[in-house]
Amino acid sequence: MNPIIRNIIVESVKRRYRKDNTNNDEQLIQKKADNLVVEIKHEISDFIYLIIGVLSATLGLEGFLLPNSFIDGGVTGISLIVKELTGISLPILIFFINLPFLILGYFAISKRFAIKSVFGILFLSLSLYLIPIPSITEDGILIATFGGLFLGLGIGMAIRGGAIIDGTEVLAIYLSRKTNLTVGNVILIFNVLIFLTAAYFLSTEIALYAILTYFAASKTVDFVIDGIEEFMGVTIVSEKNEEIRQAIISKMGRGCTIYKAQNGFAKSGEQLKDTNVIYTVITRLEMSKLKTEIDKIDHEAFIIMASIKDAKGGMIKKKPLKKIK
Repeated sequence: MNPIIRNIIVESVKRRYRKDNTNNDEQLIQKKADNLVVEIKHEISDFIYLIIGVLSATLGLEGFLLPNSFIDGGVTGISLIVKELTGISLPILIFFINLPFLILGYFAISKRFAIKSVFGILFLSLSLYLIPIPSITEDGILIATFGGLFLGLGIGMAIRGGAIIDGTEVLAIYLSRKTNLTVGNVILIFNVLIFLTAAYFLSTEIALYAILTYFAASKTVDFVIDGIEEFMGVTIVSEKNEEIRQAIISKMGRGCTIYKAQNGFAKSGEQLKDTNVIYTVITRLEMSKLKTEIDKIDHEAFIIMASIKDAKGGMIKKKPLKKIK
């Protein structure tokens, strides 16, 4: 962040907290100011990811899929099918068909996630309505491949920004907690039903092209966010491990495990320093929030993130997620 902007934010926060608090603890005021700077920096980064995602999805839809009556999987696929059958404007369909999934996301994931997703889907609807993009090609293979690629890039970038522009993943996360199905299985079943519907109401050829579009989009999403699995295992090494542990529990609503370890970076013969290593499991959509909370406490913390195919038990399944403020 620009030093001038940072100083303006810090000074304004200090003035506010000095006015609202009688104790005027300078250390506490500085801490709150630093935390606000971190939050703003992460929100700007997430917003940029979201805008790039919206523009990419708009290009995939208007430049390839829409002019040629092609469809995709997920909520976008449902919207495209309904448009072909009824003639209702796609921006309107995308916004209103996604609304139930956003409400579900509010309860299943977090208020912050739901609000950012509302903005993402609203931006996508406005982008489709306001930005004219001519048809780029009429070749079926190119339409399915590159339409899926740009749409998948858009979905992946939005997820990296902590939001969605297609509600399929929210439904998959919710159902995986209620059943024995994995996230991948739910998404697959959901899309098979969409493709069968397209084959019945539109044509078998369009349904087959839709499958190709879906695979292109899903592989692109995999590439952008390193997989669409629900859970991520996060290992955190920091001297401020107790503060980070408290943040994970109180602000993320997650459990964690503490490993007793020793710092291995030392000269030969030196005594190794004892330390605690934190391990927690979160959903991919919560990764942005966790990074923000860690950065507030220790921006030099060493963080290792690994995809997990599925998880069972503990606070993942037995207890509902607390809403993240």
